[in-house]
Amino acid sequence: MTPQDFAQQAGITFHDQSLLRRALTHRSYVNEHPESLEDNERLEFLGDAVLDFLTGALLYNHLPEMNEGQLTRLRSELVRTEQLAAFARELRLGEALLLGKGEEATGGRERPALLCAAYEALIGALFLDAGMDAVSAFAEERFIDTAEFFLQSETLLDARSKLQMWAQAEMGETPHYRTLEAYGPDHAREFVVEVSIGAALSGRGKGRSKQEAAKRAAEDLISRIDIHATDMGRSQID
Repeated sequence: MTPQDFAQQAGITFHDQSLLRRALTHRSYVNEHPESLEDNERLEFLGDAVLDFLTGALLYNHLPEMNEGQLTRLRSELVRTEQLAAFARELRLGEALLLGKGEEATGGRERPALLCAAYEALIGALFLDAGMDAVSAFAEERFIDTAEFFLQSETLLDARSKLQMWAQAEMGETPHYRTLEAYGPDHAREFVVEVSIGAALSGRGKGRSKQEAAKRAAEDLISRIDIHATDMGRSQID
């Protein structure tokens, strides 16, 4: 696939075709073709910075109730090597890369690190060619859809975070936690915590620490009101 064919099927317009070609040029190709002036590594550096800003701005604007730690974890998921490589595969970016024969023979077109770098270089080139608005138009929908998917992950958001996001989005309330009971010897202490949202919704949980009991209480309330992460993610992001 030529660079021009790639841009057409990916829905990107480049005014400066040399930027597009440079974004798709791996250093192994330059080593075998001295007439090529530059590989994509400098554009990769720029694209990495552009993506950090873009994802930070998108998450900040679309998830107003998410705290800094959650935003940081979600941004890390969106820009990690494997995820950017997946975006590159969706775009068939590997098919358009200019690679040296050795790199191609060893599977370079499918190597995650190489695809990630090429995607970052493409973003860097698009930024230089047309600015941040063009980058956002090209990448925003894909990043938001992926953020929705990650919001369903139990490893990304725990029960307390999910409950807080739902409560603030749907009821304009913040969950309130209080310890109802603590019993047992010091080495085997048990806590009972209640979480409530307004006057009508409450849940209880038990655990060896207040934190564990609060998590169980949040899980209990989530099960009672049937909060689904998918629905919650959409209500926050749309």
